[in-house]
Amino acid sequence: MSLLLFLVAGLFLPLFPASIVFNRGLATLNGPGRRALLLILWPQLGVLLITLAGAPIPGWLAVWALATAFLYAYRAIALGDLGLWIGFLATSAWALLWLSDSTPALRHLEALGLSLPLALLTLLGGRLEALLGAVSTRLRPGLASAAPRYASILVLGVLASIATPIAPGFFALTATIAAQPLGAPAVAIALVWLFWTWSGARLIQGLVVGPGSGERISDLSRSAAWAYGMALVALGLGGIALAEVLL
Repeated sequence: MSLLLFLVAGLFLPLFPASIVFNRGLATLNGPGRRALLLILWPQLGVLLITLAGAPIPGWLAVWALATAFLYAYRAIALGDLGLWIGFLATSAWALLWLSDSTPALRHLEALGLSLPLALLTLLGGRLEALLGAVSTRLRPGLASAAPRYASILVLGVLASIATPIAPGFFALTATIAAQPLGAPAVAIALVWLFWTWSGARLIQGLVVGPGSGERISDLSRSAAWAYGMALVALGLGGIALAEVLL
């Protein structure tokens, strides 16, 4: 029974190839609000199933999860589409939850900490999609000059999503790495994290840097920019609170 629960959990804490279900669903779901909600709830179901299994996670499943995290982190480097990048990063991040040795309650918090920045980024991407009809970095560079407030919040959202300090994901990954025995697992997780950083830098470069297309873009209002900024501050405070219980 526990093995069956683990395999079903592999759909929600995605293990390749079951991860295709989540990424296809995220890509086809209409509305940024619905996609953001999916990003928050999907891994929580996986953590719940792991808890219900009531047994230690087999070593072969941990290896499978680490390989999935590595695969999607590596593939994200070449992506030029914000929506696809969010899905791939979520898949990579949630797969690493299989390697967490936290209590069930803390694992739920780790999943939430990894998901919330991506949900926020999805809302930002939805705004860009509504304005321009696309979220492709290859087609829409130069946002810093065209919409500086939007570009600033977008950069901060990407940085939070790739688990830079003091985002919640930073402390979740730090705790996961610290829980691994010295050697290959810890190095592999660190390499996955490096790939996130690399892909995030390429994404920012593709969307924000450059002269732009000359197209007029409606920037975020001051009130909307403040709201997103406060949400990012709340994420930072949440990361600090998570650190106090994890580390």
